Amino acid sequence: MKYIIEIDDFENRLNQEENQTIKSVITAVVTKENFPYACYVSVSVVGEEEIRSINQEQRGVDRATDVLSFPALEFDSSYCLSQEIGPADMDPETDTVYLGDIVICNDVLNRQALEYGHSKKRELAYLTAHSMYHLLGYDHVTEELKQDMRQKEEALLNQLDITRMG
Repeated sequence: MKYIIEIDDFENRLNQEENQTIKSVITAVVTKENFPYACYVSVSVVGEEEIRSINQEQRGVDRATDVLSFPALEFDSSYCLSQEIGPADMDPETDTVYLGDIVICNDVLNRQALEYGHSKKRELAYLTAHSMYHLLGYDHVTEELKQDMRQKEEALLNQLDITRMG
């Protein structure tokens, strides 16, 4: 399956290995969840002011956050696509379905890694997985849904052998 993952990091906040971590996690989530189409995901790595501005503009929340997800598709409560993907949903140049955008705040990511005693790689992998599950219809609006999402995230990180310190 073809996956196009575009990472916009104009300030070079991440190194090549960290960019590869993002790509590995996205590929693993899409594969594990059996998304049946070749897909495209856009990832932006930004600073605190930029994510604060996006959060205010898009969600009406005037504060910086660690990650934002902007799904392009709709899923039902059983995480199945709400409507069939047709030719209009496919990018003719890449023959992929656009899943959505992920915006990661490097400043908050670094603080959280220290706060939680994780490596930066682990925190980056977790935030990427968390955001990808949002792009695939998962949410954490109830405790039950939160636990389901958290189990999937942790299982994925274990599958990729990304540990607290690794």
